[in-house]
Amino acid sequence: MCVFCKIIAGEIPSTKVYEDEEMIVIKDIEPKAKCHYLCIPKEHFALLAEMDDERAEIVKHCLAKLPMLRKELGLENGYRLVINQGEDAGQTVHHLHIHVLGGETLPW
Repeated sequence: MCVFCKIIAGEIPSTKVYEDEEMIVIKDIEPKAKCHYLCIPKEHFALLAEMDDERAEIVKHCLAKLPMLRKELGLENGYRLVINQGEDAGQTVHHLHIHVLGGETLPW
């Protein structure tokens, strides 16, 4: 079981800021911005290439929910979404997740 599956199962503590039936949003333990969250689908799959129609609906749900959370997450002035895919991109946990960064002007 991967670290994110363990977090979802409650086996590893995390700072959850949102949860529903499809996803959780937690604070990143190594933030790269003033506000840095991870949006994690509860279903385990590592890559976008592994998506089928059902998994695409889960990712769609995540992407639709994040704008609704922007105020409570401190992202009113904008935010960046990053989905690392594979080793070369820096994906260290092989469970699809979306980095949500903001709370300040981000460098490009």
